[in-house]
Amino acid sequence: MHSDPSIHTIDTAFQRDDFDAAYLIVENGRAAFIDCGTGLAVPAMLAALRRAGCTPEQVDWLILTHVHLDHAGGAGLLMQQLPNATLVVHPRGAPHMVDPTRLIAGATEVYGEAEIARSYGPILAVAADRVVIAEDGHTVDLAGRTLLCVDTPGHARHHLCVWDARSRSWFTGDTFGLSYRELDSAQGAFIVPTSSPVQFDPEPLKQSIAKMLAYDPQAMYLTHYGRVAPPRKLADDLVEQIDAMVEIGRQCDGRPDRHRCLVAALTALYLERAQAHGCPLDDEAVARVLAMDIELNAQGLACWLDRDRR
Repeated sequence: MHSDPSIHTIDTAFQRDDFDAAYLIVENGRAAFIDCGTGLAVPAMLAALRRAGCTPEQVDWLILTHVHLDHAGGAGLLMQQLPNATLVVHPRGAPHMVDPTRLIAGATEVYGEAEIARSYGPILAVAADRVVIAEDGHTVDLAGRTLLCVDTPGHARHHLCVWDARSRSWFTGDTFGLSYRELDSAQGAFIVPTSSPVQFDPEPLKQSIAKMLAYDPQAMYLTHYGRVAPPRKLADDLVEQIDAMVEIGRQCDGRPDRHRCLVAALTALYLERAQAHGCPLDDEAVARVLAMDIELNAQGLACWLDRDRR
């Protein structure tokens, strides 16, 4: 099944090519973005509009799956370029779009000011009167095309996924994991859960995956990266790995070298699965592609272990 021509994948160029996607849906001359990348991605977003034959005035919606900066950091700057657009965001994420002070402070504490400027660009507020809060089941009307926002915690408590009945597809943010094209094989896409800090929760994540499968989707549009199918097989792969990651977390917890243990065990898990999947890259190259995600997954597992103990 080929992708819907009304759905455009935008490479936001965060970190590297084919790593961080946003999406543009065009319907009857009106447009909606789903996620937007960082402030540095705004030129790519506007260029995608032009390629689709649209102007900024034709954009009615910017829907955010969640407010992690690789998905939403450029929202304020992009909204300045979209005079008719409304921002749609999860209730838990909305305050951070209207006042991104805590987002900026948290990211700066982790990465430092220089890295924030280099990788994320400006992080600006969105006017409160241009923000719509999407409770579970909220619908967005794009020129007669209904986009359904569904609460999907597990990666983050402020996460929603977007169901497009027209294409029978989900825009999944990070709830349905990550899948890079370098790791595709004759068996199809290779997929890995993402537990990046600080709100990973395995049982809600599995429930969110099951909730999406209940719609019998034909494809999933991932932020990291692109359209993947078939959903049911990939969902099975994700659930198996979530359970394996939980077991790894339990085994490493309490060790003085917990973080090193988590990184080593996660690396071994993903390499074993990549080999079984027939990934075309050798182990060293697979580990290099997944290095950032392995580090973040280890951190996310540690946050979950510490929170679960409280």
